[in-house]
Amino acid sequence: MTTATPSVSSVRADLIAEQDALDSIVAELDDEQWALPTPSDRWSVADQIGHLAYFDESASWAIADEQRFRSSLADLAPVLSGELDEAGIDDVTLGDFRAMTPAELLVAWRENRRELAETSAGLADDARVIWYGPSMGARSFLTARLMECWAHGQHIVDTVGVERESTDRLQHIAQLGFITRKWTYINRGADAPTSPVRVELDAPSGTTWSFGPEDAEQSVVGPAADFCLVVTQCRHVDSTDLFVTGDDAHDWMTKAQAFAGAATTGPAVT
Repeated sequence: MTTATPSVSSVRADLIAEQDALDSIVAELDDEQWALPTPSDRWSVADQIGHLAYFDESASWAIADEQRFRSSLADLAPVLSGELDEAGIDDVTLGDFRAMTPAELLVAWRENRRELAETSAGLADDARVIWYGPSMGARSFLTARLMECWAHGQHIVDTVGVERESTDRLQHIAQLGFITRKWTYINRGADAPTSPVRVELDAPSGTTWSFGPEDAEQSVVGPAADFCLVVTQCRHVDSTDLFVTGDDAHDWMTKAQAFAGAATTGPAVT
């Protein structure tokens, strides 16, 4: 089944559901678990939630209070210009949240995502939202927030050793992962391969999500959850059940980056 373009309201509903699903996991953690180091360098479980809280609040400002969002860029100017090292970046984005107890941090994240839910309720399908780089279409903007929640949530569940049910909300992340193939290479200062790749994914509900031309000689086939883990750099492709045909397709899967920011290297094969 070729995926259709979702409405802003449907992406928003799935974002809220994804946030609630992660909330139900972290709300059950004790203080020691909140302090555990995660696969993200330097970040604890609490830092993963602090990151989401920071950018959910920024996202609500970007939608409803452009002046406040632009004012917040002053704090991030050294980050955006590359003047700060990783520890300095953490001080800017996580400093306030690192001063909180886990209970306080959970309340802060809930409040920030509530504000995001309220401000995004009136977004039209053709709306654009200011952000750190170019403005984004409303659907892409909320999809990016959903992807961030799911991916950072994955680092948390990997750390604390709990199971998380896959849902068809992954369709948003899978589509984002497919359309950012070219970005993956541009972000590395490289030319993207011109060879088309067919992606066929088994959805959690049992349907198939398809992207790309049917007659493409190169392909990525397998579980949708595994594809999403790869494009968010939570898993190495060779540690999944994805079946990859073609050198260009495999090269893409080893570099895939569905999120913004500097080019990063994903996890090693496990």
